[in-house]
Amino acid sequence: MTINRLKPYHVCSKCIMDTSDPSIRFDEQGHCDYCNNFDATIQLNWHTGPEGLRQLDQKADAIRQEGQGKDFDCIIGLSGGLDSSYAAYIAKEKMGLRPLLFHVDAGWNTDQAVGNIEKLVDGLGLDLYTDVVNWEAVKRMQVAFLRAGIPDQDLVQDAAFFSGLYKFARKYKIKHIITGSNFSTECCREPEEWGGYLGIDKTLFGDIWAKCGDGQPNDEFPLVDILVYKVWYQKVLGMKVHHPLNLVPYVKKDAEDELESRFGWQRFQHKHHESRFTRFYEDYWLPRRFGYEKRRAHFSSLIMTGQMTRDQALDRISRPEMDEHFLKQEFEYVAHKLGLTVDELQQLFDSPKKTYRDYKNKRDLIGLGANLMRKLGLEKRYFR
Repeated sequence: MTINRLKPYHVCSKCIMDTSDPSIRFDEQGHCDYCNNFDATIQLNWHTGPEGLRQLDQKADAIRQEGQGKDFDCIIGLSGGLDSSYAAYIAKEKMGLRPLLFHVDAGWNTDQAVGNIEKLVDGLGLDLYTDVVNWEAVKRMQVAFLRAGIPDQDLVQDAAFFSGLYKFARKYKIKHIITGSNFSTECCREPEEWGGYLGIDKTLFGDIWAKCGDGQPNDEFPLVDILVYKVWYQKVLGMKVHHPLNLVPYVKKDAEDELESRFGWQRFQHKHHESRFTRFYEDYWLPRRFGYEKRRAHFSSLIMTGQMTRDQALDRISRPEMDEHFLKQEFEYVAHKLGLTVDELQQLFDSPKKTYRDYKNKRDLIGLGANLMRKLGLEKRYFR
C-alpha cells in the first residue's frame, strides 16, 4: 500500500506535510520532523546577509583563480526553470564568473523552457552547450520504468541530466559546478516513498532494465553512478559543487520578477513545469496512481521560509494544478511520444504498484553516505 493506513491521517500544524509520508513523525505540538529539522538545523546554518556575502565572495575568488587561462571557470546545468536560471544570473552578475551554460535535452522540454534558456544566454552573454540525449534510448528506459511500476518515474530524466553534466565536466576538466539547489524553495525534501530516490543507482537501473526492458542492450542511455560522481569525481578528482542561492537573499517571487524584468524570462505555473514529462508525472501520474503530492513538499518549503501561508498552501493543494481537459490531453501526448497507445499507458497506470525495493539496488550504501554527509554537516536537509 502506498499510504500507511495503520495510523490515522494527520497533517503538520505548521506546514502541510502529512501521513502520505509513512515515516513522518510529529512532536507534542503537532509539528513534523521536516519543520523541526528546518528550525534546528537549516535555519541556524543559513546565512544570506553579510556572512553569506563573505562566503559568496570567497567562493567566487577561489573559482576565478582556478579558472585563469581557461575558457570557462565553472559549469551550470540550465533547465530554463527558476532555480537554475537564477543561479546562472548570480554566477555571472554577482560572482563575476565565466560559466558555461550546459543543457541536457532529454526530449521533454516545454517551449517556455527553451525560450527562457535562449533569453538567459542572450541577456547574460554566455555560451551554451546543449547535450541532446539519444531519444530512443530515453524512450525505451522510460517505458521500462513505467513497466516496473514504481513511483520513481523521474529518475530516468534526472539520470540523463546529471550524468550528462558530470561526464562533460570531467571530460573537459571543469572542476566547479554551480547548482540551483537551495534551501529557500527546497528545504523540505520529498520523501523517497514519493519517488525521491537519493541518486543515480546503476544497480537499480540495471535490474529494472533486465526485468522490464525490451530485451536488447540500451548502451546509448547515459549513466554515471552516484558513487562515481560523489566519491571518484568529487573526493578523488576534486570536483566541487557550489550552492550560491544559499548565500544570497533568494525569494521565489522576487527572483521571478527580477528575471522577467531583466531578460523577459517567463515564470511557470509551478515548480518543475519546464519538463513536460515531469509536469505530467507530478500533476497526474504520482498523485492519482500512488496518492503522493510533491506539491506538499514544495509548498511546505515556502511555508517554512515565509513565502507562503499555510492557508494559501491548503487552498492550492485542494485542487489540481492543471484542469482535467488539459491533463487528459497530456496523458494522450505522453502515451504517443513514448510509442504506446492510450490503452497501453492506462494499463501501466492500473498495473500492480511496486517500489524500488522490489528490484536490486544499493540504497543502504547510498543512505549510509547521506547520513554521513549529515553528520559531517555537509547536508542540512532531512533525508529518508
